[in-house]
Amino acid sequence: MKRREFIAALLAGLAPASPAIAQGAAKNLRVGFLGASSASSYGPFVAALRAGLNDLGYVEGRNLVLESRWANGDYKRLTDLAAALVGLDVDVIVTHGTPGALAAEHATARIPIVMAIIGDPVAAGVVTSIRNPGRNITGSTFFAPELVAKRIALVKDAIPAARRVGLLVNPANRVMQSVAEAAGTAAKATNLELASFEARQASEIDSAFATMAAKRIDAVVIPEDGVLIANTKQIAALAIAARIPAVGFKQIAAAGGLLAYGVDIAATFRHAADFVDRIAKGAKPQDLPIERATRFQLVVNLKTAKTLGIDIAPKLLAVADEVIE
Repeated sequence: MKRREFIAALLAGLAPASPAIAQGAAKNLRVGFLGASSASSYGPFVAALRAGLNDLGYVEGRNLVLESRWANGDYKRLTDLAAALVGLDVDVIVTHGTPGALAAEHATARIPIVMAIIGDPVAAGVVTSIRNPGRNITGSTFFAPELVAKRIALVKDAIPAARRVGLLVNPANRVMQSVAEAAGTAAKATNLELASFEARQASEIDSAFATMAAKRIDAVVIPEDGVLIANTKQIAALAIAARIPAVGFKQIAAAGGLLAYGVDIAATFRHAADFVDRIAKGAKPQDLPIERATRFQLVVNLKTAKTLGIDIAPKLLAVADEVIE
């Protein structure tokens, strides 16, 4: 293709796919992974992505190259890391969360981007429409604002005497604004006082819980965020030490939180491989609607409930997908 034709195609959003993508199941498909957290904390999720790719015939060392770049919780680094992946001329960039999606989108309008998981791409300004992304980006979303509202309601169901609920947020994540708004609306509807506590990194999580304890918070709700997910064990341990029931994503309950309600994050990473495969076989990301999560799991940690002296209502146990004893 001549240079003038290439520029015209690029401006029209029709730039030719890289040779690897054009050949379908590529001889060497180069996937760039942009991680907002750390390789150690997100290891199980990347393993799920690899497993999904393997199921579809993409194997590292044979026909797949996976280039990973990690921000280690410093979201300001994501822009440079995304640019580095673009410089490697990868065929697809896979990322997660609002900060990762925004950084990848800022770095390239040419290379397809797959969001393994994102809280609310419309509210965050990543896309204008779930059904028609209209850009070089697609993937899966899980209704972050709606999820946090459900967790607020669960606080009231599990702890009827609760009056003050905390919301732990990472202000560096743009989606937290819509999450906080949804949490405020849900708190008012359940006659709960809501207070937000900020944590951009692990050290700030400690101080956030110290403040919660001082303010006698009855429970804390944890939304999905790269830094918070990476420090799940720390959050759960601090919550138990402060005797503050924690309600959040699935890993929270597994680590010692009281309740969890949300999607299986590892499953969404595995499903990201399907998007990569379709793009590798010629599909354009702007033609692939962003998929909404349809299955949510409720997990109750009875061991933690007993430790904190909380009696979980039988009706809540009856609808739980998993009970940890």
